[in-house]
Amino acid sequence: MGSPATTSSDVNRRIWLTVLISGLGYFVDIYDLILFSIVRPDSLRSIGLVSQEQIIAASEVILNAQMIGMLIGGLIFGALADKRGRLSVLMGSILMYSLMNIANAFVSSVEMYAVFRFFSGIGLAGELGVAVTLVSEVMPIRSRGYGTTIVASMGILGAVGAYIVHEFTDWRTAFVIGGIMGLALLAMRVKVHESGMFRKLEDAPVARGNIFMIFTPSRLPRYLSSVAIGLPIWFVIGILVTFAPEFTLESGGAQDVVAGQAVMWCYVGLASGDLVSGLVSQILKSRRRTVLLFLLLTAAMIAWYLTTPGRTATMTYLQTGLLGFAVGYWAVFVTTAAEQFGTNLRATVATTIPNIVRGALFPAIMAFKTLRHGDNPILPGEPLASAAIVVGSVMMILAFVGWATMKETYGKDLDYIEEYRVG
Repeated sequence: MGSPATTSSDVNRRIWLTVLISGLGYFVDIYDLILFSIVRPDSLRSIGLVSQEQIIAASEVILNAQMIGMLIGGLIFGALADKRGRLSVLMGSILMYSLMNIANAFVSSVEMYAVFRFFSGIGLAGELGVAVTLVSEVMPIRSRGYGTTIVASMGILGAVGAYIVHEFTDWRTAFVIGGIMGLALLAMRVKVHESGMFRKLEDAPVARGNIFMIFTPSRLPRYLSSVAIGLPIWFVIGILVTFAPEFTLESGGAQDVVAGQAVMWCYVGLASGDLVSGLVSQILKSRRRTVLLFLLLTAAMIAWYLTTPGRTATMTYLQTGLLGFAVGYWAVFVTTAAEQFGTNLRATVATTIPNIVRGALFPAIMAFKTLRHGDNPILPGEPLASAAIVVGSVMMILAFVGWATMKETYGKDLDYIEEYRVG
């Protein structure tokens, strides 16, 4: 047997290796998710689509297929991680989206593209929630926020990686690179160990990964509050940043804003925000106060962004970067969700909640389009800005209500189970 010091050192190495592999897995996850948005026009033209109308119609089909896949994947991988184990499901998720990444490089039709993006979505959905669950359970109680912060920060940088790779390669090569990176991670798994908390439950006669356990008077409010605090994140990414060129033009500003660069700077801000919010939550010893600070910052940044006249391209990129920083409480958001529930339901919750937040972008975009194209009796004015103010206000109100009802989880002992009973 080794000395206590050696044993402790081995444990620490295993913990940080788990954090590293989880972070790299999320890096490839975000790389794939954002790469499609970046290469979408070029890839669709290369498989025979010509007009802008054809590209838009095909994009909607493919993106909807991906979103459906992510919603299904969130349920499948979350439940499996609670039933079969965090590590095996995490690696299964990585394997699935890595193979689909490579398959995406060989598409020749919209139908084939949609099928592969559907299965990519299933794989992508499992990565973050399962990774955060595993890291939360292997890290010491008082420092687990550092681990989940590193995972999220590394992952968000995958968007920057996707942009850089796209600048130097064609779209097919970029997909293959993403797949190879994912497969390389599987070779690193040999020294990563399963969560001890989960191993204790493997032979225990308790319900695991049962989504219906959430729908009780004691658990549903916790679940809904966790969803609500994340809603502004994808409103900012999916509407304010995605349509940055259009918002800039409407303000009377520059015509040379590139959507891809706006997205890249947003994700640079997100990575920075994730790092800072995670550190702040550790310093303040409070998830609730950290979320409140970043929600207030998000509200201020949205207001500034939507009321700035005549922006230059540089100002737009600066604002998208700061918007990204403001919503960079993603790590704290997912960590808080994981900490709200017991070991036998934790992965299910931590995996479904981020995907519900992503899925909430769909009705937000529908409301945004409706307000933009019709008369807006609530807030007349420029179509884009006024529609975004209305939708954004709803998102922020829901987030603050969610924050008001969320429980503090910093320092909470996660080694417990949820009883399968109502109440």
